[in-house]
Amino acid sequence: MFVGMFLCHQCKRSGSWQLFQDYIGLQNATEIAPVKTKGKSAIFSQAVLPAIHVDAADEEDIKKAHELWAQGIPCGDADADTRNRVLEAFEIKLIKPETLKKYSVRYKDNCLLLPWFHIDKSLAGMKILRKSDESQTDITETSLPRGEQRGGLFGWNVITRAHEEVVLTATELDAMAVQQETKAVALALPHGISVLPQEVLAYLEQFKRITLWFNNDVRSWDAAKRFGKKLNEKRCYIIRPKDNRPQPFQALKQGLNLSQILQSAHALGHKSILSFRALRQDVFSELLHVTEVAGVKWKRFTQMNKLLKGHRPGELTVFTGPTGSGKTTFMSEYSLDLAMQGVSTLWGSFEIRNVRLAKMMLTQFAQKSFGEYLSEFDHWADKFENLPIYFMNFYGQEDLKKVIDTMSHAVYVHDIQHVIIDNLQFMMGMDTHMDRFWKQDLVVSAFRKFASVNNCHVTLVMHPRKEKDSDMLQNASIFGGVKASQEADNILILQDRRLTSQRGKKFLQVTKNRFDGEIGIMPIEFDHDTLCYSKKKLKDSKKHVGKEPGKDHVEFSEEITGEQTFQIADPEESM
Repeated sequence: MFVGMFLCHQCKRSGSWQLFQDYIGLQNATEIAPVKTKGKSAIFSQAVLPAIHVDAADEEDIKKAHELWAQGIPCGDADADTRNRVLEAFEIKLIKPETLKKYSVRYKDNCLLLPWFHIDKSLAGMKILRKSDESQTDITETSLPRGEQRGGLFGWNVITRAHEEVVLTATELDAMAVQQETKAVALALPHGISVLPQEVLAYLEQFKRITLWFNNDVRSWDAAKRFGKKLNEKRCYIIRPKDNRPQPFQALKQGLNLSQILQSAHALGHKSILSFRALRQDVFSELLHVTEVAGVKWKRFTQMNKLLKGHRPGELTVFTGPTGSGKTTFMSEYSLDLAMQGVSTLWGSFEIRNVRLAKMMLTQFAQKSFGEYLSEFDHWADKFENLPIYFMNFYGQEDLKKVIDTMSHAVYVHDIQHVIIDNLQFMMGMDTHMDRFWKQDLVVSAFRKFASVNNCHVTLVMHPRKEKDSDMLQNASIFGGVKASQEADNILILQDRRLTSQRGKKFLQVTKNRFDGEIGIMPIEFDHDTLCYSKKKLKDSKKHVGKEPGKDHVEFSEEITGEQTFQIADPEESM
């Protein structure tokens, strides 16, 4: 499978590799005479690429960007008093006027305009830092165009064909700090550390050495290694995370020597050969950043942080529960919580249509029923579009190889960090030519290998075996053989005791946690209006949280709230 994209330096046309193949006649070569012209096939000159499709909303964003740019005042050319006022307002007084001028930074009213440039140095868009009039400290970020349609790179206007080395940073301020203090050419990635777009790869083809300088936390370190693989490890160097090696602008504020930090960059080693020397810094980083190594924390399900400690890359989670208990609904909000914190997510919904899933996620995101607030749809839909959430275009039974290929492509193109397969049995379908249990073991093994090789978290939603309603589900209740429970790093079970007790409740049970062995339960309550399990409710009745259930059954003597911390509420506060 070939993946990639093309970019024409003259017409700025870009697109997928498949599109390039289609329109140079590689698939229909018989229709075009392959006449040789100056050593090149006339196919290339005769090919007609389709018109560039620009969404109406993106076209409007691009128009706004050009209008703002035309109205903006270059920071480097402003008088000293005005420039100092702007730099002080945005807390960037350490950036010199000549640096701002070099990167074509402008300002307008209470906004700082940080431009992105196309391959031909024309304006592609911008990031806008806006200072609130009511607050002395709050600075908000917006981008034009929004979402994935961002084109160009910040700093590309300083690049020439003679440059062979470049430093990539996560923010525009970092890029300016590097160039100012080290004189090295620096570019800022349009999406920070969340994703390295394919379009950017074409921009960076000319460089023989690329240094990745992000922050000194674990997520930035993982992103640097992930991006290095996409950019070709042989030409990539990484600033290893240490306390005295923060991201460039922070290093400038701390008075550190950026040139020395840049000189300490290490090359990425061979992916199949390791020594302790190569692992030493990773070991030190895990010891230094214990909390961050545990993974991304949930904000809607804070009790999960006490049990699983966090959501970590490279792990396999198995999630099961009775039919109709709300597995998809819970997993939708569970994954949404992580996506809202920048975890790029790929949904493979084989049981329900993507439209229905997206509608449910949008409702959970807004935490309100659009049946009553339909006029707010565009407002929340615009915000939801900016989340790094993608959907596989599958439904029902699908070939495993095709699913794995799609996941691999998504990891490469969108830097996916979390894949949800809902659910495994629907994806497998019925196959009378193969033992069902043996086939499921092969499928689970394939997903386990994918998670490990791509350092991507994979969550498998699976049906349980048919059990008595009076029995609680256990690890052995997962449908199929023992392969799923053996391969899984985490096992989550949605227990529904409403089937056995009039006052029974739902709760999530963690029965396996390979990270630190912590297991336990998290009471949950469903809110029908918002489709959320995390919706906070305070009620007059006394709250009681159940402990780790016994083997046979568990009953909660009083109603459990949706409060994430599940602490007993003060009766006066609940009024």
